[in-house]
Amino acid sequence: MVQAYILIQTEVGKARDVAATVSDLPGVVQVDAVTGPYDVIVLTQAETVDELGSLVVSKVQSVAGITRTLTCSVVHL
Repeated sequence: MVQAYILIQTEVGKARDVAATVSDLPGVVQVDAVTGPYDVIVLTQAETVDELGSLVVSKVQSVAGITRTLTCSVVHL
């Protein structure tokens, strides 16, 4: 199982809508609206890195109101 955090910047006033839409996507474990340089942080999981990449590029980045994403893979030290 591969996990990653997706840090999302949204258009002004769109964080709530983005969070609600992203929370319904398959592979999304948790969604939190936050303060700071990012507006929404999403914990995701997938079976493979390719599946995770598809989730980010095909599903998350196509959500209306998102201006930028940064994907941070989870590593187990």
